[in-house]
Amino acid sequence: MKNVSIWLIIFIIALSISQTANAGSTELMMATTTSTDNTGLLDYLLPHIRKSTRIDLRWTAVGTGKALKMGQNCDVDILMVHAPAAEETFVKSGYGVDRREIMYNDFIIIGPPDDPAKIHGLSIKQAFNKIREIRQAFISRGDNSGTHKKEKKLWENAGLSIPDQEKWYIQTGQGMLASIRVATERKAYIMTDRGTFIKFAHNYKGNPPLICQVEGDACLKNQYSVICINPQHCKTVRFHTATKFADWITGKEAQQLIKDFKLLGKVLFTPNAK
Repeated sequence: MKNVSIWLIIFIIALSISQTANAGSTELMMATTTSTDNTGLLDYLLPHIRKSTRIDLRWTAVGTGKALKMGQNCDVDILMVHAPAAEETFVKSGYGVDRREIMYNDFIIIGPPDDPAKIHGLSIKQAFNKIREIRQAFISRGDNSGTHKKEKKLWENAGLSIPDQEKWYIQTGQGMLASIRVATERKAYIMTDRGTFIKFAHNYKGNPPLICQVEGDACLKNQYSVICINPQHCKTVRFHTATKFADWITGKEAQQLIKDFKLLGKVLFTPNAK
């Protein structure tokens, strides 16, 4: 009986400590895109976030569509995403507030070095038309991510319907690096953000099996932003902590860290907080 009492006391003390720690917790839950996770950017920033803000940032990496849904469902406190039109709708609908731009890179089309569709150096409109003309294998994420949303818009801007019923158009339903691996296996073309491609090339020590074939169009800019979840919509959201993180990621320290983040000597993201 005495031993039971001792263990009960220990349990109560441990529970009290745990509750006290949780009460003062600066944990922050974020839904973000696969590119910020796959590239290693968040792992690189994490110790600086903890040191400068005392925030224990935790994140789940999904497509932007799923990230926005998680915000709408009050599953997270903040978003880091890259689909501006969808983000603006999210904020106007009352789900998010305080959207801030933080950085950008660009989208590119990568494919086999022998370039079977002969799209190297073409505009994105010309490239999509040639790929469709010869029915060359093309990998799409097909997951409603920011990259997938952009790709669908580019097909439309090229005057083409989205070829989602064509056998040569393969939808993975997976993240960016996983989809690039499928493109590698199929010797296919795929659209990716440049940061993830640099990470992919880094994994192959600078000699990747797919190379950049189309780049440079102004329409290929890829803007990333953070959005705090609206506390009027989600009563339990950690809004103060989310705002503190948004202040930090758009501040001088974080913007310089993003600028300094490189692989193969190349910048993966360009900071542009206002």
